[in-house]
Amino acid sequence: MKKFLLFAFVIVVFSVFFLLSSCNKSNVLRIYNWADYIPEEVIQQFEKEYNCKVIYDTFASNEEMFAKIKSGGTGYDIVFPSGDHVKMMINEGLLEKLDLSKIPNFKNIDPIVLSKTTYDPNHEYSVPYMMGTTGLIVNKKYLKDYEKSWSIYERADLKGKMTLLDDMREVFGAALKYLGYSVNTTNPDEIEQAKQVILKWKENIVKFDATTYAQGVVNGEFWVVHGYPENVFQLIPEEDLENFEFFVPKEGGTLWIDNMVILKDAKNKDLAYKFINFILRPEIAAQISDYLMIPSPITDAQKYKKVEPLYTLDELSNCEIIDYIGEHIDLYNKAWEEIIK
Repeated sequence: MKKFLLFAFVIVVFSVFFLLSSCNKSNVLRIYNWADYIPEEVIQQFEKEYNCKVIYDTFASNEEMFAKIKSGGTGYDIVFPSGDHVKMMINEGLLEKLDLSKIPNFKNIDPIVLSKTTYDPNHEYSVPYMMGTTGLIVNKKYLKDYEKSWSIYERADLKGKMTLLDDMREVFGAALKYLGYSVNTTNPDEIEQAKQVILKWKENIVKFDATTYAQGVVNGEFWVVHGYPENVFQLIPEEDLENFEFFVPKEGGTLWIDNMVILKDAKNKDLAYKFINFILRPEIAAQISDYLMIPSPITDAQKYKKVEPLYTLDELSNCEIIDYIGEHIDLYNKAWEEIIK
C-alpha cells in the first residue's frame, strides 16, 4: 500500500512539475486568499480567457497571512488582506503602488465602499474585493427565544452551546460596541472594560473558534456562533434555511473590507492587474456575491445577481470598520493574552 501511495505521489508531483514547466512563466498567476472565498468557476473562467494557470493558496487569518509574507514567504502576486492589514503591509513596504489606469473597472466600485477605506483612502495600494459584517448565527431548531443583542453571551442557560471567533479584533469589537464604544478605541480604560465583558462571556462559551463554528452550528453542536454568515449558510441545505438566522446585534458590530493587493516583489504584475480588473466586472462580481450570499461592492452587479444576499449594504449603518491603530495594538494584544490564557 505504501509503495502504491509513493508511486502515485511521484506521478502527481511529476505531472504538476510538467504542467508548470511547460507553461510560460508569464502566464502563471499566484494568489494567496481566504479559503472558500471565490467560486472555482470564476478562476477557471479567468484561466480560459487569459490562457494562463492560477496557483491558489489559502490562509485562515490575517495574522497567518501577514506573518508568512513578512517572513519572506513570497512568490505570490496577489494577496487578499483586510483593511487594517493593508495598512500594516503598506508600512512594511510589502505592496506595489497601483497604477489605476490598468484597472479601468475600478470605476464600478460603489462609492459607499470606497468611502470606508480609511486604511488606504486614495486607493494607492489596494482595491476592495468584498465588504461585509460579522455577527451572530442562531440555530432556531434549538433556540427559540433570544434577544438580538451581544448580551446573549451572558445567558448561563446557553453555557456550552455558544462560540466566539478566535479573532482578537472581532471579539473586542463586539464587546466595545456592546459597551457603546468605538471598535478602534485606544483608551486603556475602555479596553479594560471590554476585557472584563469578554471574560464574563468566556464563562458561557465552548471556545474561541474560527474554524469549526460553521459546521458546528449547522449540525446542532452549537446553538449560537459569532462569525461570518457566508461561511455558515453555504453549508445549510436549502430546505433547512428557515431554521437559521443571521443578525447584527442591536448595539452594532464590526465592518470589514477585504482587498486585492499586488506584492512589491510579484513576478507577474501584468497578469495581476488583469485579474483585479476581471474581478471588478459586474457579471463576475455577481457570481462571487451569489456564492458568498453577501452584497457586492460593485454597483451594477445587482443586474446579474440570482441569489438574495443575507443582508444589504444599507443594513450595515450601525457597523464600524476595524481600522489600523498602530502601536496601540499592544493594548489589545496584552488584554487578549490575559483572556485566552
